Amino acid sequence: MTPTLNTIDIIVSDMAAGMAFYARLGLEFKLDPHSPEHAGCDLPNGLHLMLNTEPFRTPFLPGWSAPTGGPRTLLCFQYPAPADVDTAYAELIEAGYRGLAEPFDAFWGMRHATVADPDGNGVDLYAALPATQSQER
Repeated sequence: MTPTLNTIDIIVSDMAAGMAFYARLGLEFKLDPHSPEHAGCDLPNGLHLMLNTEPFRTPFLPGWSAPTGGPRTLLCFQYPAPADVDTAYAELIEAGYRGLAEPFDAFWGMRHATVADPDGNGVDLYAALPATQSQER
């Protein structure tokens, strides 16, 4: 039997802060009417993204503690154009979020930047570089 990946769950320390951050990236979370510590967002292709507060999720993960150090997992958001990556990164930094990697032209042909969400999870912002520019690298 082959399982289907259909949900990603992010544990957040502050639901409102998490929802506000991801709203800036175009995701609209809806709070669960039965629990304000759980929110969900349907994504294309049947994927579902959840935010759960630490008190909601940790009873099901005995011994869990918030990770330290750099992010081990990153959510990646594709933009239509390289300039959009720069704009999104600048807007997030101006709003007080922490940058992990300023926008740069990566050798693999993308404009790329990384920010941290309010809990330190990595979020990549990227767009394909024009074909002529990426072929020169």
